[in-house]
Amino acid sequence: MTIFQALLIALLGYLGSIYGTFLFGTVGGWNMIGRPIVAGAVIGFIMGDVRNGIIIGAAIQALYVGLVTPGMSVPGDVNFASYIGIPLALASGASAEYAVAISVPLSLLGVAAIYSVATFNAVFVHLQERWIAEGKLKQASRIPIYSNISQFVVRFIPIFAACYFGAEFVPKLIALIPESLADIFQVLGGILPAVGFGLLIKYTLKSNSQLLYLLMGFLMIAVLHMPIVAVTIAALFIAFIDYQITSGRNAD
Repeated sequence: MTIFQALLIALLGYLGSIYGTFLFGTVGGWNMIGRPIVAGAVIGFIMGDVRNGIIIGAAIQALYVGLVTPGMSVPGDVNFASYIGIPLALASGASAEYAVAISVPLSLLGVAAIYSVATFNAVFVHLQERWIAEGKLKQASRIPIYSNISQFVVRFIPIFAACYFGAEFVPKLIALIPESLADIFQVLGGILPAVGFGLLIKYTLKSNSQLLYLLMGFLMIAVLHMPIVAVTIAALFIAFIDYQITSGRNAD
């Protein structure tokens, strides 16, 4: 990986972090380029392998598809998982399962970074309150810019260091992993996305009977091998009928 690629990936990782403010707040940052599947496409473009970038990003996205971050409750940070895990996997030629497996500890490392920034930035909050009380409104309005310094330090620097220096050693490290341990990583990487979908189902289904829709979709894809477009059209049709029945029942 070239130094330019590492710098660009680190910059996008910083902009796509949860407290990134320069891409229309969280709209273009955390909720756009901060998503693993989008990050995978962008990183793949930078590294000249868009196809595998999207595949790896989609695999990581599946793990965190049910991730919600209400308030300061952040169970996982997809930023480090994406902007460190994906480029290292592409640079080393690792599979999507490997990327998913290493995304978990990277995500926990990202959570530590989030809480560290939030704790340190409390200093800027008190400083802003003092400046407002003193009538220094222009200085107070610049506090969000100053507070991004700590965010830059804990995001840009680790991502750049991992991508630029780690890309050389990760392939050697993977080569040293015993075959039995590699098989464990493959299995865990295949199972973890199911956890993400399980979390999503837990928060979206209103009753256990709605699991029948999930089972029907699984049978259509896995057993009948129907194309995804046909399954989507069938799902929309079923959803429309269910909505009509439910709304009619509520009207009564």
